Amino acid sequence: MTRKNLEYLFSPRSLAIVGASAREGSVGRALLSNALLGGFTGVVFPVNRTAPSVLGVKSYPSVLDIPDPVDLAALVVPAVTVPEVLAECGQKGVKSVVVITAGFKEMGASGAVLERSLREKARRWTMPLVGPNCLGLINTSPGIRLNASFARLMPRPGNIAFISQSGAVGAAALEYCDSNQIGLSKFASIGNKADVNENDLLAYLKDDPETDVILLYLEDLVDPAEFLRVALEITAHPEHPKPILAIKSGRTTEGAKAASSHTGALAGSDEVFNAFFAQARILRVDSLYELFENAQALSGQPAPKGPRVAILTNAGGIGIMATDACIHNGLKMASLTEETKAALRRVVPATASLHNPVDIIGDSDEVRYRASLEAIGRDEGIDGIIAAWTPTFMATPAKVAQVIADVAPGLRKPILACIQTMDDHGDIRRILAPVRIPYYRFPEDAARAMAAMVRFSEMTREPPGRVVRFDDVRPQAVREILDRARGRTPPFLSEPEGHAVFAAYGLPVLEHRLAKTLEEALDAARALGYPVVIKVVSPDILHKTEFGGVRVNLRNDAELREAFGSMMAGIREKMPDADVWGVLVQKMAAKGTEVILGMNRDLQFGTLLMFGLGGVLVEALRDVTFRVAPVSDLAAAAMIREIKTYKVLKGFRGQPPRDTAKLQECLQRLSELVTDFPEIGEIDINPLLVYEEGKGAAVLDARFLLKI
Repeated sequence: MTRKNLEYLFSPRSLAIVGASAREGSVGRALLSNALLGGFTGVVFPVNRTAPSVLGVKSYPSVLDIPDPVDLAALVVPAVTVPEVLAECGQKGVKSVVVITAGFKEMGASGAVLERSLREKARRWTMPLVGPNCLGLINTSPGIRLNASFARLMPRPGNIAFISQSGAVGAAALEYCDSNQIGLSKFASIGNKADVNENDLLAYLKDDPETDVILLYLEDLVDPAEFLRVALEITAHPEHPKPILAIKSGRTTEGAKAASSHTGALAGSDEVFNAFFAQARILRVDSLYELFENAQALSGQPAPKGPRVAILTNAGGIGIMATDACIHNGLKMASLTEETKAALRRVVPATASLHNPVDIIGDSDEVRYRASLEAIGRDEGIDGIIAAWTPTFMATPAKVAQVIADVAPGLRKPILACIQTMDDHGDIRRILAPVRIPYYRFPEDAARAMAAMVRFSEMTREPPGRVVRFDDVRPQAVREILDRARGRTPPFLSEPEGHAVFAAYGLPVLEHRLAKTLEEALDAARALGYPVVIKVVSPDILHKTEFGGVRVNLRNDAELREAFGSMMAGIREKMPDADVWGVLVQKMAAKGTEVILGMNRDLQFGTLLMFGLGGVLVEALRDVTFRVAPVSDLAAAAMIREIKTYKVLKGFRGQPPRDTAKLQECLQRLSELVTDFPEIGEIDINPLLVYEEGKGAAVLDARFLLKI
């Protein structure tokens, strides 16, 4: 999908509406009306098989009868006839298509077959196709003015683009934008995504000069790896990074319920979505309201240099609420300089508060508010300002809005207006809109928007990181082990083989031997040196501790004999039909801090890596974090820092810090392993013992699941 092809979708010189109708209440009429009344600068061709004209415009029985070239065709005909019309579009040489019609894969198997035929025809004729089952496309650019949708409203021009998988959500968003005077650059309802998907549109908007912020409503991802790549090109652009904000709905834990590993059981959780969007530097939100409230700040205000915020208010209670909201959202309350306090003393009464939040008390008018805002704005220790106002008889909301609009452009730092009037806010928005200052009715909304600005500003200052390829790995050795394991029925990788896989990719494994008999176990223990651990090796026993399949700290032959005998007897009693291959005899590891490293192939996001607090309580405590593989060096380091118990790794209550550099390396090596071998379905390294700084780590226990 090239940018040139997508240009025909958003900037066509001609538009054919196939299924145009004069019937009141029909989608065909709405499409034609929107195209005509929206001010489209190109040529509109209604297509109706029986009517000579529609709404006073000459109509054609088929696109094949249109005498001129057609750049975009909007189809609103019965689903069963769409393939035929699409073929006619291909024969005509139509450059792009949007299929409004529903009745495809959302209707079941037969609809899915019909939808596949659309994709095949669109790609055969090299026509990018949006839809089916969508609301349509809009481009507000004054040179285009395209409204190829059946939405009720045409948004005003702006620098925010919105991509919605749901037509209903898209329609609601357009209504919200209209009532709040929010402008859009582009709008696309992508529906079933038979051809054009979110990745194609992101790539197009990356270079769109009229778009500065991109908003997404998504229910699924066609290609998460490609989504991540394209999103990072946008959000981590070295010269002009564009914020991306996303709502991701359709969350489910059903897949996790069937997972057998710790990593699988946790991977369906909401943390995965958060981690994926964080990795892409996308700001995730939970509602349309939050989506657009944050977008207004990001699209119009300068980036904050840091998290230090000042609050100006004429009401103490509002100042306290705003402070709580700022702290809750991770912002910091700025400390005013003595110079700023001195400037404030000259313009406010003695009863005013000169600390942050700055309360210039209830009898303030717009003159005092202006002087106070100017004083705060000059303070270099303040990165952003929330300018709050509670209506009084001393000044109207419109006058205060005008003060904010006058002062803000000269301060070169973000200012968000929080004017708490329940009256018609149209006048306030009309005053603030020309200088692109967002308006919020409640301090919590302003604080959340400021926090979003700070988060994105911090993201843009982060280096991109690099994915390391280690030169000491032995992929051929792993290939031989996996081929042997996959030849079993069912496929099974034993723990000794798993340790060999890890060793081939440089992960720290302890010395070990596989022993099929007691005598072999005794020989192995003597060779390794006591104390040792023994663990049962069986394709039928995954959670070994539940079956008494692990014995630790065996210090001599006698203890090993007793442990071996009792282990085998217990297993025969609990699982008499278990296929036992023997025991893994392993050198007893020194004490360390237990962490878990894991991998799971997630249906939604692909290959997920997990890191967190290890041991038997990993699922109960859920102190874990995720990333999509392959991970960069900086992403691996971030995974370690993000867990709640990170302070334990940094040294806690007199304990020395752990070897986090080795942990980071282990994550990167695991990432390379699972990227190289997609047939590995899941891995749990639990626990990985991490030792004092500089002393490394050791794999104690690991489990693999192979894809069938």
